[in-house]
Amino acid sequence: MKKIVFFMFALVGVAFAAEGELEAYTTVASFSAIAVGIALGFAALGGAVGMGNAASATISGIARNPSVASKLSTTMYISLAMIEAQVIYALVISFILLYANPLITDAFRAAAGA
Repeated sequence: MKKIVFFMFALVGVAFAAEGELEAYTTVASFSAIAVGIALGFAALGGAVGMGNAASATISGIARNPSVASKLSTTMYISLAMIEAQVIYALVISFILLYANPLITDAFRAAAGA
C-alpha cells in the first residue's frame, strides 16, 4: 500500500512539472504571436509610407521634367523593390517566430530545470 501511495505522490509531482512546462510554452507562444502582429503591422505601415513617398517624389519629378520619366521610373521601381524587401524580411522573421521559435525550446529547458 505504501508503494502505491508513494507512486501516486510521484505522479502528482510529474503532473505539476508538466503544467509548468505547458505554461512556459503558452506564455512564449502568446508573446510571440503578439510580437509577430506588432512587427508585421509596423513593417507594413513603414513600407506603405515609404512607397507612397517614393511614388509621390517620382510623379512630382516626372511632372516637372517629363523627359526623364524613364530614368525616374526605373529608379522608383528599384527603390520600391528595396522597400518591399524590408517588409518581406519582417514577414520571414515573423514566420520563424511562429513556426520555428528558438525561444520555445529555451522555455522547455528552463521549465525542466526549475
